[in-house]
Amino acid sequence: MAENEPLTIWIVSGEESGDQLGAKLMRSLKARLGSDRLHFGGVGGHAMEGEGLKSLFPLEEIAVMGFSAVIARLPSIVKRIRLTADAVVAAEPDMLVIIDSPDFTHRVAKAVRRRAPHIPIIDYVSPSVWAWRPGRAPKMRAYVDHLLALLPFEPAAHERLGGPPTTYVGHPLIERLADIRPVPGERGGAGDEPLKLLVLPGSRRSEVSRLMEPFGEAMALLRERSPRPFEVTIPAVAHLAQDIRARAKSWRVQPRIVEGEGAKWAAFREADAALAASGTVTLELGLSGVPMVVAYRVSKIEEVLKYLIKAPSIVLTNLVLGENVIPELIQWDCTPDKLADALLPLLHDSPERRRQLAAFGKLDELMRIGDEVPSERAARIVEEVLASHRNA
Repeated sequence: MAENEPLTIWIVSGEESGDQLGAKLMRSLKARLGSDRLHFGGVGGHAMEGEGLKSLFPLEEIAVMGFSAVIARLPSIVKRIRLTADAVVAAEPDMLVIIDSPDFTHRVAKAVRRRAPHIPIIDYVSPSVWAWRPGRAPKMRAYVDHLLALLPFEPAAHERLGGPPTTYVGHPLIERLADIRPVPGERGGAGDEPLKLLVLPGSRRSEVSRLMEPFGEAMALLRERSPRPFEVTIPAVAHLAQDIRARAKSWRVQPRIVEGEGAKWAAFREADAALAASGTVTLELGLSGVPMVVAYRVSKIEEVLKYLIKAPSIVLTNLVLGENVIPELIQWDCTPDKLADALLPLLHDSPERRRQLAAFGKLDELMRIGDEVPSERAARIVEEVLASHRNA
């Protein structure tokens, strides 16, 4: 690949988290290859646009979550898939990078591969093939040339399942350790001070609607059972803050509700324990060193899907550690009584608390990627795949 040869890279994301990853990748690619020779196209949000992308359409048009929401917007989403694939093929980029949101991005990639098989395609963020629908992994080989994984166990999972070549590039949380870890004196006050308890009911409206009631009742039961007083903080994402405040009014233990990333990380650094919905937040808590109980509820329709799940845990931190140290209370086990019972040992120096803290101490080594940060490593793999296709 000639040093000053112009390059066009299309990046297609489907929601805000992908937009953030895409922006960091663009920044690292410009630093690595030179901003003057790079041209970007694709679909992204404010973060990617801040790095120079002119999105085909607003990201909000496809960034929908939940089964019913997707069904309601399906005709529009199908049109956007077709529009995006048409634009990629017409642009003839040197590479297409798809980021997460497989229901959208993988359909774009399949259409591009059928019509323009010479365009190399990288997938950034693996679908959860290790948890359910493992047959997706070998099918991806037909339209993904290389996969960039965020979790350290994913390359081995794809190799076992027959997926595309996969490289672990590191989770973006690795770059945020200074934000989420306490400095001396920030966590664990004097013995007579109330404990700090985090409650995290999820980042989707459906999660909040199903979990706020049992979480609130669990706090009331925990207050009756705990020999030591505690204070509750709920870090709320902006689009759900009003809903969370309305639902929290009926709680017998009134929480402090905070908004914004800075306030969230400050609450993490102070927290002694947490009750959380399943999701990336469990990895955030683990890296922050906060013992936790994880819970989840889904609709009756979605409950049927649990029989398709192959993973030994729904908790990301458990999966990275390779052992189920964090209790998970799912569906009918997600009751106030069981939640309070599981949380109680985490409020004092118990074997359960010590076991979680000891396990969290292994996370840094398990997620280590060397001297590079994740976006830099991802950019390096993109450059290597570009070069191999140019030289083929």
